[in-house]
Amino acid sequence: MGFFKFIAFSRLCVALLFLAELVTSVGGIGVNWGTQTTHPLPPATVVRMLKDNGFQKVKFFDANSSYLNALSKSGLQVMLGIPNDMLSSLASNVEAAENWVAQNLSTYVSSNGVDIRHIAVGNEPFLSTYNGTYLNTTLPALQNVQAAVVKAGLSTQVKVTIPLNADVLESSTNLPSDGDFRSDIRDLMLEIVKFLSDNGAPFTINIYPFISLYNDPNFPAEFAFFDSSSSPLNDKGTIYTNVLDANHDMLVWALQKNGYGNMSITVGEIGWPTDGDKNANAKSAQRFNQGFMTQYSAGKGTPLRPGQMDAYLFSLIDEDAKSIQPGNFERHWGLFSFDGQPKYQLNLGSTSSNGLVAARDVKYLAKKWCVMSQSASLQDSQVAPSVSYACANADCTSLGYGNSCSNLTAQGNISYAFNSYYQQHDQLDTACQFPNLSVITDNDPSVGDCKFIIMIQSQSMSLVGSDGSRGRGIVPAILVSSLLYMILWMP
Repeated sequence: MGFFKFIAFSRLCVALLFLAELVTSVGGIGVNWGTQTTHPLPPATVVRMLKDNGFQKVKFFDANSSYLNALSKSGLQVMLGIPNDMLSSLASNVEAAENWVAQNLSTYVSSNGVDIRHIAVGNEPFLSTYNGTYLNTTLPALQNVQAAVVKAGLSTQVKVTIPLNADVLESSTNLPSDGDFRSDIRDLMLEIVKFLSDNGAPFTINIYPFISLYNDPNFPAEFAFFDSSSSPLNDKGTIYTNVLDANHDMLVWALQKNGYGNMSITVGEIGWPTDGDKNANAKSAQRFNQGFMTQYSAGKGTPLRPGQMDAYLFSLIDEDAKSIQPGNFERHWGLFSFDGQPKYQLNLGSTSSNGLVAARDVKYLAKKWCVMSQSASLQDSQVAPSVSYACANADCTSLGYGNSCSNLTAQGNISYAFNSYYQQHDQLDTACQFPNLSVITDNDPSVGDCKFIIMIQSQSMSLVGSDGSRGRGIVPAILVSSLLYMILWMP
């Protein structure tokens, strides 16, 4: 081979190796960036926080120009989501898929230097709570988006997947080896798996040991954690010491049984909330997430899939406008509070500080709070409707049994509700005018672990994104009534 031919061949090899790395590398730990907040941090602030904490990948639930622009030339790999409410239009019209790809993928990859690696079509669309709403549209939407990505010339770099909840699996014995796809959707799942495999895309699964514990009071709580002292699960000689490994390998078994044993797997969501339920607290969240990160950083993998796992923590920041229909904990999954402050010590194995790094240069509103007036009476007929209104239009999910603010007095509960409304409405004087009940104070009413927040400055009160995870929508009236009972009458 001549010298110049050798140089050209060498350059080709380097290019091919780089391309292979671009497509197949797992990279470091990722995180979900949910955006259902009333006062979002500036996107540039969050991107800097992501980099300060050593995250290498970020996953969104929809496409938003402000966030994508902030990621330009950031070096962060992106999984870009498509909400469930778009599945129908994308399924019925390939041009709609092509337009979405042109607007949200091609533009940012080619012109803005955003490193988009995956498109997530829908989010947990086969949850039983959806009653089959997306059964007929998810696969056609996946197919049309894939076709649009191919047409755009990006199919080598960008893979199209569907984040699915672990409830797409079932096992008659609860052993991973007896696992398969849920019988009512098995044929559809096999079509999806084949399509993903044919296009070199991963199977993306969300695994939530906390949800297992929340839904089943008999679930062995210790088995949810990685330093568990509970009895291990013996699956015909394969030993499982935690539910994540067991759920993950149940998927491996389901794929193996159906001829896809080598298919790559991405854990799209994994985490633990810090409030909104008796089992949701900072101590348990720190224990779970640190246990996971220790296993992840060691490259341990699972019994059937040893080695580095591809995963995204759930989630980056608390979302105070997220639907609480599945439970009050939905607003408290963040590693960081709404203002980008770490909730607990967590070593991601990616920073010199061995801990989470807070958002920089956050701007807060004035140090003042809206509370119940000392001269007001609990028997005032306006108390109940005022609290009901405040909680329906703000965030009272830290109140109630087992939550961070469960030890407040009745007056404290009412003050918390009033302040939440006041802060979410930018401390407007009119937001603290509950009839003869409220007053503005500069004395911090926080008690112990129960923090009365001061909201951050924000350019907009509108929501900047959507998150299709486990349902969306306004706070149901029955939940407001339950909160109202706890606020007014529970000790």
